[in-house]
Amino acid sequence: MPYCFNENVKLYYEVHGSGSPLIFLSGLSGGAWSWFMQVPYFERNYKVIVFDNRGAGRSSKPSGPYTMFDFARDAVSILDHLEFNSAYVVGVSMGGMIAQQLALLFPGRVRAMVLGCTHCGKSRRIPPSPEVLKTLMQNEGLSQEEILDKNIPLLFNPEFVKKNPQFIDQYKKASLSAPPQPPEAFNAQIAAIQDFDVCGELQNLSCKTLIFTGTADVMVPPENSRILHELIPNSVLVEFEGAGHAIHIERADEFNKRTDEFFSMSGTSRG
Repeated sequence: MPYCFNENVKLYYEVHGSGSPLIFLSGLSGGAWSWFMQVPYFERNYKVIVFDNRGAGRSSKPSGPYTMFDFARDAVSILDHLEFNSAYVVGVSMGGMIAQQLALLFPGRVRAMVLGCTHCGKSRRIPPSPEVLKTLMQNEGLSQEEILDKNIPLLFNPEFVKKNPQFIDQYKKASLSAPPQPPEAFNAQIAAIQDFDVCGELQNLSCKTLIFTGTADVMVPPENSRILHELIPNSVLVEFEGAGHAIHIERADEFNKRTDEFFSMSGTSRG
C-alpha cells in the first residue's frame, strides 16, 4: 500500500486517474474511503488524490495533540511526495478547515478551493445544538458499526435516509472498510477542531473559493458557510436546500458537477 511520511507520521494515500492534481481533504474520523462518490467521477479528468488523515484509517494514529497546521502539512507532504507543485483542493467539514489552513499557510499550492459544510473557527463558529454534540461524542462501548448508525441522523437529512437506503448502505460499507478509530485519536481530532481559528485571516486568501452548505445541516449549521462567504474575498456560496451535513454523498451528482464546473472556470489550467 502507498504511504508517505510527514516527519514520524505515516500517511496512507491513493491516486486515481490522470490530469491536473485534485486533492480531497476528509472530515472528522474520515479518510480515502470518504470520497467513494467523488473518485469515479473526477478520475476521468483529474489525477485524484485521497488519503487517510492522521488519527484515522490506515495512517498513523498518535494520541495527539493534533492541530490544523499538522493536517495541512500532512496534505502538503503528500503533494511533495507526488511531486505536485499545486493542486485543486476540496475539503468537507474538518477537511474544509484543513483546506483553509492549507491555503493560508501555502497559498501557492492551491489552484482553487471548494469548502463544504465547514466553518472558520471558534471566534465566529455557530455550534451544533447540545443534543447533536452529545450524540456525536457518545462513542464509549460502541462498535464501529454502532457508531456509524448512531451518527447517521447527524450526517444526513432523515428524508434522504428513508428514501435512499442504498446510499446509506454504500456509506456504511465504505466506512467499515477502514480500521476503527481509537478513542484518543478521535479526541485529538475533536480538540484540533475546537482550537482552530482562522476567521481573522481569511481576507488574505487569494485563491478562488466555492462554498457549499446544506440548509438542513445540524452538525455545522449553514450560518457558518454564510460567514465564510462574508469573510473570503470573491467567494461563491451555494446552498443545497434540505441537504444535511454529508452533502458530498447526499447531493453527490450536483456536488460533483458544480465542483468540476467551478474548477474549469477558475482561470487555472487543468492540464
